[in-house]
Amino acid sequence: MARSPRCEVHSRLASLISEERMYDHVGIVFKDLRRSGGFYTELLAEIGIRLMEDHTQADGTGWLVFSTGEPESPFFVVAAGSPSFWGAAHAAARSPVHLAFRAPSRAAVDRFHATGLRLGAANNGDPGVRRGRYYCAFLIDFDGNNVEAGCYAAE
Repeated sequence: MARSPRCEVHSRLASLISEERMYDHVGIVFKDLRRSGGFYTELLAEIGIRLMEDHTQADGTGWLVFSTGEPESPFFVVAAGSPSFWGAAHAAARSPVHLAFRAPSRAAVDRFHATGLRLGAANNGDPGVRRGRYYCAFLIDFDGNNVEAGCYAAE
């Protein structure tokens, strides 16, 4: 059975929207790579993001790369040390950032939040609906960053 032209257009639009993304990658420098790396390894696993590369150096600097593992997928870098683009006045964890990760489901948001609390993050917003269908939860990590997981779900 052939699809209607309207279904074909909607299918093509959905495909284009799902392929577009605002960022390719984001990197944050933390005070303690071992502590933050362990935290994000467990926390992001709850929403389907895993540690893909470990470039930790003997002196504790370096970087970790997190992603879903899909080819050319966006990735998140957890680092420690001084990136090449930093000047003398720059330092890790001086100005907190807000990181929002897309979760696959409400259950994943709940697991993300519970895991973060278990690992020592501070609660910055229990899981719940914030706007429309957007269900999310917030944590404050060890460097003061506001870390969020959310999904658009009808549940």
